[in-house]
Amino acid sequence: MAETGTAPEYKKYQSYHLNVDPDQDDKATEIKICHFSRPHMRAFHCSWWSFFIAFFIWFAIAPLLSEIKETLDLSKQQVWTSSIAGVGGTIFMRFVLGPACDKYGPRILFTVILCFASIP
Repeated sequence: MAETGTAPEYKKYQSYHLNVDPDQDDKATEIKICHFSRPHMRAFHCSWWSFFIAFFIWFAIAPLLSEIKETLDLSKQQVWTSSIAGVGGTIFMRFVLGPACDKYGPRILFTVILCFASIP
């Protein structure tokens, strides 16, 4: 104890791989975007990459829709029905996966969804 009646200063780590501010409970004062040594940055990059891929896949169908319609011999009504089902399914899955993500964690659910979606 430094002084009588005060709690000792608690530090989880004695040294860090980046600059921290000791006056603000060792909060980082810099962000090393290109370093993958810390699990936080690996999670950050995996998150934005997954988000980018999800949007890329979601919007990739629009330019190919005429070719898909012709190849599968779909009517205009079937194309609209598939679009509505896709949006409705997305809304439903957000309500299902939100609480499940809180309970089981995003890594487990993301893995399960990818494995399930890979089955033809």
